[in-house]
Amino acid sequence: MKKLLVPLALLAVVMVATSVVKNRGNAAAGPAGSAAGPAHRDQLYVEVSALGNLDYFYDHKLGMKLAGEHFGVATEYVGPAAFDMTAMVTALEQALAKPNLKGLVVVGFEDTLIPAIDKAVAQGVPVVTVDADLPQSKRIAFVGTGNHQAGLAGGRKLAELLGGRGKVALMTKPGQSNLEERVQGYRDALADSPGITVVQVADTRSDQNVAAQAASALMEKYPDLAGIGCVEAAGGQGAATAVREAGRAGQVRIVAMDRGNEILKLIDEGVVDASVAQQTALMPYYAVQILYNLANRDVAITTDNAKAGVAGVPTLVDTGVIIVDRSNYQFYLRQ
Repeated sequence: MKKLLVPLALLAVVMVATSVVKNRGNAAAGPAGSAAGPAHRDQLYVEVSALGNLDYFYDHKLGMKLAGEHFGVATEYVGPAAFDMTAMVTALEQALAKPNLKGLVVVGFEDTLIPAIDKAVAQGVPVVTVDADLPQSKRIAFVGTGNHQAGLAGGRKLAELLGGRGKVALMTKPGQSNLEERVQGYRDALADSPGITVVQVADTRSDQNVAAQAASALMEKYPDLAGIGCVEAAGGQGAATAVREAGRAGQVRIVAMDRGNEILKLIDEGVVDASVAQQTALMPYYAVQILYNLANRDVAITTDNAKAGVAGVPTLVDTGVIIVDRSNYQFYLRQ
């Protein structure tokens, strides 16, 4: 099902930073306030996530930090280091107890988060989901990659690398809506190349060691495997490890996901051919902007937005993807 996504260009104009505020948590001191109004140093916006130990979530933390600096508010990033939904729900409920909380940014990993999200909204705290959506919850908006489009981009790149022929495996963590959409995007893109067959979808459990084992098993099962498409970060690293150990670097073509330094180094070494990079830092950044505007800048779409049932914010924002390969990987390296 296709979704109507609001381009970033249609969002409210980002306020120009003018003064200094020390943000809590991961937000560092930086400029605050704007020509449109004063800084709101007493307002707190919190992102709740999991898997915080992954390199990928560095950009989530960066986006929250920059949002705090640019809008002159306090921001925090909280949640477990591992994929632990019970701990994430606990972190969300603890965030609700924080004083001056004006909004939550939540990575919508699984449906188990919905009751906690709806509880926050019932208490008057608006929620924007990022990265993975939970549209059946009472969240007011989703900001993230158009996941089907991301899968299409990866699939088209893999088909190009294979010259439109060969056996392909996909690697994912089943059960996450965003990843399922990317897998479908891959399937749709590869379906345009009749010479390509998707032989299996492997489970990485978002663990690069598990992903490496899965990729090794795939190559044993399909000795003529020509390519591997990955829809989350651990898959690319695991596939690269397995392909290198099998001595098949450059023979089994790999399209990874995201832009961690390890993946970029593997692109430089020729083990990974390309990666589908998300503009991840934009997700929490624009989520905070939506929440900030909701709290401070009423857009009078009707004579009474609340009574009319109008949120006054965009509901879906696509932050887009970029194909990273040998031609541009060096610009993504973190020092």
